Amino acid sequence: MSLTFDLYWSFRSPYSYLVTDRIVALERDYDVKCNLRVVYPIAVRQPDFFANNDPLWITYFGKDIHRSAQFAGVPFRWARPDPVYMDPQTRTYPKEQPHIHRLSWLGVAASERGKGMAFIEQVGRLIWDGTVAGWNVGDHLSDAVARAGLDLAELDAAISALGEAERLDGIIAANQAAQREGGHYGVPLMVFEGEPFFGQDRFDQLVWRMGQKGLAKL
Repeated sequence: MSLTFDLYWSFRSPYSYLVTDRIVALERDYDVKCNLRVVYPIAVRQPDFFANNDPLWITYFGKDIHRSAQFAGVPFRWARPDPVYMDPQTRTYPKEQPHIHRLSWLGVAASERGKGMAFIEQVGRLIWDGTVAGWNVGDHLSDAVARAGLDLAELDAAISALGEAERLDGIIAANQAAQREGGHYGVPLMVFEGEPFFGQDRFDQLVWRMGQKGLAKL
């Protein structure tokens, strides 16, 4: 019998990006199904989160994300542009955002079409692997979506339809509520049989636990 787990994932999280290839490979090689649940990043959910943290938090994060990417053998550079816009004068996050809502709605729409993991694999790589500056201009995004087996124009039209923004936001809000019920507020969060595994560095523990539950190779 196939095993299943939930993956709570954000387009602004480089750690979410770092774990994606491993989850795609896990689904490819094992009898397991990942249920992708897109959430908004903490900077959108709690705009004052970073302002209230000890300054060492961001200092450590800056070192750790590059080290983690090197350790995982995954190319990485901070996104250009950042999926979440920060006002450079006030260093705060405005409610109106140019990228993150569209990306998140597209991710939900891709999941509804059965292509969620392919979508975050290709789009996440575009945003974070450092190959391009300006992932949001030209054909970069449409090409990445095409590699996922989808059409960006069709997805954009779908998410722009009357009432879709509210519906998609409702799905994301439900995902965020389920995420907290799963045991953590951060991403990537993987929840298997009620047990939370927070962070890309807990992937091996997730696989180990599923192995105890009968995870089988295809």
